[in-house]
This record gives sequence, C-alpha cells and structure tokens, in this order.
Amino acid sequence: MSPGEEEKSLPPPERWPRASKFALSAFAAAVAELVTFPLDLTKTRLQVQGEAAVDRSGAAAGRAAPYRGMLRTAAGVVQEEGLWKLWQGATPAVYRHIVYSGVRMVAYEHLRDSVLGRAEDESFPFWKAVVGGMSAGAIGQFFASPTDLVKVQMQMEGKRKLEGKPLRFRGVHHAFLKILSEGGIRGLWAGWVPNVQRAALVNMGDLTTYDSVKHFLLLNTPLVDNSVTHSVASCCSGLVAAVLGTPADVVKTRIMNQPRDKQGRGLLYKSSTDCLIQTVQGEGFMSLYKGFIPTWMRM
Repeated sequence: MSPGEEEKSLPPPERWPRASKFALSAFAAAVAELVTFPLDLTKTRLQVQGEAAVDRSGAAAGRAAPYRGMLRTAAGVVQEEGLWKLWQGATPAVYRHIVYSGVRMVAYEHLRDSVLGRAEDESFPFWKAVVGGMSAGAIGQFFASPTDLVKVQMQMEGKRKLEGKPLRFRGVHHAFLKILSEGGIRGLWAGWVPNVQRAALVNMGDLTTYDSVKHFLLLNTPLVDNSVTHSVASCCSGLVAAVLGTPADVVKTRIMNQPRDKQGRGLLYKSSTDCLIQTVQGEGFMSLYKGFIPTWMRM
C-alpha cells in the first residue's frame, strides 16, 4: 500500500488531527454555552443595573429598574419578556465560541511548539503553559470580540423594549451589518481592550489555580485523583478566575452596550479607563463585581 493510500485509510481524526480537535472543542463549547446561557444573560443584565453614567445622562429618567439579585433578575426576564428570552443572543455566543476556540487552539499550539518551546525532555514547563494560555486566550478573544459585541447588545434588547426604547436589531446578521455601517470595522471591535484583558486574566486564574489546588489536595488531604478532587479544584479555579476577570467584564459590557452617535462613538464613556473611573466613583468599588455569582457559576 502506497503512503497516499495508507493515509486515506486512516480515520478522519488521525488524518486531520487539528481540524478534528477544533470541531470537537467547538461543538462541546457550543453545547456548554447553550446550557449555561441564561446565566450569561442574567450576568449581563446585572452588570448594567444602576449604571451611574446612564443616570447622569438622563437616558433612564423615570425608568429606574429595581435592584434585583441573580434569581429575581432571571425570574423577572421570564415574567416580563418570556422564557425563551433567557436565550436571546445565544446565536452570536455560539459564533463567538467557534471563533475563540479555533483561534486559541491554533495560537496555543504555535506558541508552545515554535515560540516558547519545550524543554529538552519534551516536557512543557508550567510557567510557559500559563504564559501560552494567557496569550492564546487574549488572541482568541480579540478575533472573537465582534461576536461578543453583538451578543451583549442583543441580550439588552428585551430590557430596551420594556423601557419603551426602539429595538436596535432584527436579528444577528442585521446587527453585524448595522454596527459595521455605523461604526465601520473599528465599530465591530468596540470594547475589545477590556474583553482581551478579561480573557487573559481568566485564563491565568484558571490555569494557575487548578493545578495548585489539585496538587495541594493530593498532598495534604485523604483525597485521591478522582472526580471529587477535580470538582473541588475546578470550583476554586473558577472562583479565582471570576475574581480576576469580573471587573474587566463589567467594563466590557458597559462599553459595548452604551449608546453611540452616527459615527459609532460612545456617548457615555470615552475609553475603558473612563468607564472604570466613572463606575467606581458613581457606584463604589464593589460595582465592579456586579454579576459575580452567575459569572462564577458559569466558570
């Protein structure tokens, strides 16, 4: 059998390992996204509650929403908008995972094999894994940022309708085209800076904490390497990732959701730093952790 015939006889995962890995990871991520998406929508709604910049602009005059926690916010969406509105914006979220997973996987493997390099014994040092994971996550998030922008804006459409404001979009593709026509290519990347920061911080917290907690439990407790140990380590790594990433996520959500002029420029915030300062000054430091519980639960 010739080499070409032998290659054709191999199963698809062996013939196209990277493509198969990408397809499987994207599918798994999409399923996980759809299952947990109501938490994401609830988180987004919580992150814009009591937004000081909106109150100062007068855009929310007479329409101040009651402060509600995670459960009351989710229940309010169901009662006021309908059950299926908990999945509003799920389509661009799936698009985001396909782009993010693919770019991150390719970037990480390139960084591991060609930039950072393995050790002489072919192992990959922990610090290099952290640097590679943070960098690959940031690169993947940069390319996926337009889908995040559309997702956030679509998640807020139900709230706009309740406030008597006109809906911005008829669907996902209309959203992309409208944002592109109003703000150009740059408009699609509104809020990319805190978005990339969040991805890097979440990857750092996740990677470093998971291994550290797992090794600590195996060395200092009666636990063995089983599902219980993995679950505890995952909960701890998710907690650290949420603590590190939530402030950047709040800033990202507010930057992406703010009203814009005809040139696509934000009317409430000049930059991510301006949003951060206004949020802390107007609402206090802990406002940077609005939506923390659903964020942690999704991790």
